[in-house]
Amino acid sequence: MKRNHLSLAIGLILGLSVTAQAQETTAKPAEAEAAVENKATLEKVTVTARRREETLQDVPVAVTAFTPETLEKLNIRDLGDLDAQVPNLTIYAARGNNSTITAYIRAVGQSDPLWGVDPGVGIYMDDVYIARPQGGLLDVFDVGRIEVLRGPQGTLYGKNTVGGAIKYVSRDLPTDFEGYAEVTAGSYGQADVKAAVGGSLGAGVRMRLAAASLTRGGFGENINTGVDVSDKNTKALRFTLGMFPDGDKFDAKVELDYTSDTSGVRGAQMLTTNRFDPSVPDHAPLEDRYDTRSGFYPDNSTTAGGASFVANYRPSENWSLKSISAYRKSDTETSIDFDNLPAELADVHAGYHDKQLSQEFQAAFDGGGKARGVFGVYWFKGEAGGLVKNIFLRGADIPPFFPNPPGTGFGGQYGTTDGIVFTKAIAVYGDWSYAFTDKLSLSGGARWTQEEKNGIVNNQSFANNTFSVPTLTVGFDKTITFTNLSPKVSLDYKLTDDVLLYGLWSRGFKSGGYNIRASVLPNSQLPYDDEQVDSLEIGSKMAFLDQRMFLNLAYFHNKYKDIQLSVFTSCTVAGVTTFCGDFTNAGKGTVKGLEMELQYRPTENWYISGNLARLDAKFDEYLFKGFNIADQQEFTNAPELSGAVNVEYRTPVGQGGELSMRVGYSYQSEVTATTEVTRDPVTQAVVAPIHQDGYGLVSAGAIYKTGGAWTFSLQGSNLADKEFLTTGYVIPSLGVRTGFYGNPRQWSLSARYEF
Repeated sequence: MKRNHLSLAIGLILGLSVTAQAQETTAKPAEAEAAVENKATLEKVTVTARRREETLQDVPVAVTAFTPETLEKLNIRDLGDLDAQVPNLTIYAARGNNSTITAYIRAVGQSDPLWGVDPGVGIYMDDVYIARPQGGLLDVFDVGRIEVLRGPQGTLYGKNTVGGAIKYVSRDLPTDFEGYAEVTAGSYGQADVKAAVGGSLGAGVRMRLAAASLTRGGFGENINTGVDVSDKNTKALRFTLGMFPDGDKFDAKVELDYTSDTSGVRGAQMLTTNRFDPSVPDHAPLEDRYDTRSGFYPDNSTTAGGASFVANYRPSENWSLKSISAYRKSDTETSIDFDNLPAELADVHAGYHDKQLSQEFQAAFDGGGKARGVFGVYWFKGEAGGLVKNIFLRGADIPPFFPNPPGTGFGGQYGTTDGIVFTKAIAVYGDWSYAFTDKLSLSGGARWTQEEKNGIVNNQSFANNTFSVPTLTVGFDKTITFTNLSPKVSLDYKLTDDVLLYGLWSRGFKSGGYNIRASVLPNSQLPYDDEQVDSLEIGSKMAFLDQRMFLNLAYFHNKYKDIQLSVFTSCTVAGVTTFCGDFTNAGKGTVKGLEMELQYRPTENWYISGNLARLDAKFDEYLFKGFNIADQQEFTNAPELSGAVNVEYRTPVGQGGELSMRVGYSYQSEVTATTEVTRDPVTQAVVAPIHQDGYGLVSAGAIYKTGGAWTFSLQGSNLADKEFLTTGYVIPSLGVRTGFYGNPRQWSLSARYEF
């Protein structure tokens, strides 16, 4: 019954809107004219989803955009908070690290953050692609706009946007001196400071400097050491310098950003006892979902940053040229105690490093609205690698047949995943739109990509925990090249000035590579193919009630093939059952769904927004050990029903002031959080993935703008303190079944001063 609450709420809103529209059409002409003068219309948001500026309601693409005001009212603190506010978006911190991102759109994404594994949703900061998930869960501060593009974006955005793209757009450079300072205090010792200043430096030079310090105590603690877990300690800095010579033919800007995240390891809960734990049953799962009794040192840090240079030149009225040069780098150290116990049953220390260099040239044409297009060349060079040290079943209560130490199976008791992946890619793309009439337009485009991946692996098993005496080595140095053509064609029709209908067919792909966890099993050393999504979408962008209501609908049908899956499983080597990390192309799937987004302002005081999404994701083929097990496997991060509704009341206060109060509710139906093979077709071993039942979250906020320089905000999230899992680990060979929970109830009070 609970799953119908959100549908009922959205349906009631739509019913009220239809009633309001009917009443409006029957009003007397004089009364209707007066009403039009007094009513408040919705803001038209500008987006760059098609690499050119268009209003959200005029772009024939499924995109959700958030302005700074919307982000503030919805209490969006980092990209993870967008989750419920975008149809069919699942986004959260990846496993034990606060700033590593996992993102899925329409059931397409990637949850494995290991180097050599590419994400399925592209993250962009000011038109620069962020290749690795480490440091990708960006904190929201001094932002100009966030856009979430749903569906394959292969033509204009390229590889690894097979599910979609998330664009973080910084604020524009101001012409006049301005800035702000904001302080926030909240639950769990939250203490945040954000500030920015910018303006003209004279002679056509402008700048902006923004900084943030975000700290919070832990949601739980390590009961063995007293150390906080799931705390936050992030520092971020962003600097932009722009050059705008006289005239409007040329401008350029340099952007620098840096983030340091030294937050503690995210707390995880044992979901069952570990059969290898020598202290069973004393070490039953803890009552608090954030507490841990880990005996592993909680090392956790990420530094990430980059620099970009963007130049624009307009040689004529119709043509503009753009160059985007960028460099990015990140380093991460993290400790993961999979078992969450004092014993070293599944303890891992991982170090990641990556750097990337990219160059893009664009040429855009605008023939006065009749014909428009963008053409480009993109070049990328990346290097991602690291070292993972594994300690498995040390001091465990295990049968005598299991070697202890050192183990004859690959990885044994002590092992490493060691390697690096070099990537070189070049792409050529074009997208062209032509308006046959004022109502009918046709768009088409394609992107050709060639990518070379060089995987170097040197995985070893060791005799002891010094990791100095190798007993077994698996290594290779291999190169493979992938070539892809991603076309797109769309047709849109203006039924009226306020109703746009469109149909779209597009393709996206995610590049293949090598299994960095390769073992002595021969198949694990073979390359895996790139995956591909072909998407058919029809939709509408509609405005009603004199721009007081926006209603956007989209239906999509995706054919998903060569699906890349990372599976933690067990394998038998030399008669010994041990842990193996498998990365493979599982097969094919069909994903279809319906999405609705609503904005409605019935009066100047009330504002209602919401979204509702249905998703049907099924495997058509899932090959494992030569068997097709599609009928028993489920897509991860693919809830059948999800959505949110927010109701806001605004009222004037005092001399030019305003008070707004909001209540929000979001819902997600049952979801599978991990990617296990549920039944091994050879051994018949059964493994239950981690499931999260359907749940709803309640939030609320109040913002008071004085009409002067000050703004005060009181916000609360997960007010019912609902327990819900976002992800986890299931590793039967190590007795591990561990889950990570979403954030608990939180509140915060902010004061902001603008000048």
